[in-house]
Amino acid sequence: MSDSITYLVPVGMLGGGFTEEYFEVALSKGLDFIAVDSGSTDGGANNLGEDLPFFSRDAIKRDLRLLLRATRRLDIPLLVGSCGGSGGNWNLNWMWEIVQEIAAEEQLHFTTALIPAEVDRDVLVRKFRDGRILPLEPAPEIDESVLTETHRIVAMMGAEPFMEALRRGADVVLAGRASDAALMAAIPVMRGFDAGLAWHAAKIAECGGAAVTQMTKPEGIICTITDEWFELEPVSPHQTCTPLSVASHALYETSNPVVMSEPGGTMLLDGVVYEAASDRAVRVRGSRFEPAPYTVKLEGAGLVGYRAAVLGGVTDPAILADFDDWFAAASAGAEANARRALGDELAGQCTVYYSFYGKNAVLGALETRNVDEPIEIGVLINVLAPTRELAHSMVATVSHTILHSPVPRWHGLVSNLAFPTAPHEIDFGPAYSFVLNHVVELDDPLELCAIELQEV
Repeated sequence: MSDSITYLVPVGMLGGGFTEEYFEVALSKGLDFIAVDSGSTDGGANNLGEDLPFFSRDAIKRDLRLLLRATRRLDIPLLVGSCGGSGGNWNLNWMWEIVQEIAAEEQLHFTTALIPAEVDRDVLVRKFRDGRILPLEPAPEIDESVLTETHRIVAMMGAEPFMEALRRGADVVLAGRASDAALMAAIPVMRGFDAGLAWHAAKIAECGGAAVTQMTKPEGIICTITDEWFELEPVSPHQTCTPLSVASHALYETSNPVVMSEPGGTMLLDGVVYEAASDRAVRVRGSRFEPAPYTVKLEGAGLVGYRAAVLGGVTDPAILADFDDWFAAASAGAEANARRALGDELAGQCTVYYSFYGKNAVLGALETRNVDEPIEIGVLINVLAPTRELAHSMVATVSHTILHSPVPRWHGLVSNLAFPTAPHEIDFGPAYSFVLNHVVELDDPLELCAIELQEV
């Protein structure tokens, strides 16, 4: 094992658009590999359910072209996880097509490993019957039909499939849904570096340059790991890491800043020390990794219906002075009118949600601050229905009735909502929801993975 290993994460998510000038400078840092995440569940389940990428094809191809040219020039591995946004099979194949296009255009030659993440449903059913699919908090109740009928189910792979792909000779690894940190931790752990340092570094680095003091533009991070510490330095010369900015990253996207689970173990960060290594870089020591039974998280995108929405704004002082009571009466009247117009059976199949921007829309019941005198409130009317046509019809009827709902202080016909678009009904199409919040126990980290090597 060498004394250190250095890698680059060029951006927090592939397609984010890192600066080529800064990237080229980073390539001179003696890199052992480049890794980049390409997915997220932040946008909900539709990317997985509808076979959609997270970023555009042009944005992905631009970033990938720079990465493929650089890693082939330096003869180092390129690891990409959660390909195409959600890491489903369609998303992975979509990314693979882009890679082949770039290789042909740039006259590049390399070996690619493809690692799908969608799971054989018969395997999941057997695991379920054996009691080896375990709920996370909070998790919905499931039965075998969820495992057999859900449109897409992926298993979030750990580091071992990346390691195995590299052992088999891959230059480029394209993986389906994967732990964000796994693709950065894989090579350091495989080469014998401390698992605690490798996983903690990966957990921070997978977000690119997000651990800087102010991330004004998505850029990258350079990570160096030794036997005793790891060090993080921003790629952009205009960004800075401090002990506080790096330590605070432990609060991002996690419920516990000192205990974080990954496939095969748990990061323990209670004894970590953060210190300045320079005016821009931070050195971290004391991270630990405790092995645990090997589990991977399941993500399932199930079709729950179709959505349509209307966005309107209220600025009438007479309404705002008693908004809660007015809207309660207006919405009750609107939904009663929809039952008359559409019939009880159809209207009863619809769910109507309301959000009030300018009045607790973000935190809802958790909001403790009072807005004494708002000058306007945005009203988002959101309908979920079993068909596209019914969702549109329901939201149109409800919004139109609220638009003309009476105001106690006014006589005659009134218009209460200002619409920013015409038409004001917005059809969102199919709506998917994550129907699993579970992990599956594995006997072998590679149990669910089929690694395919392709020569480009």
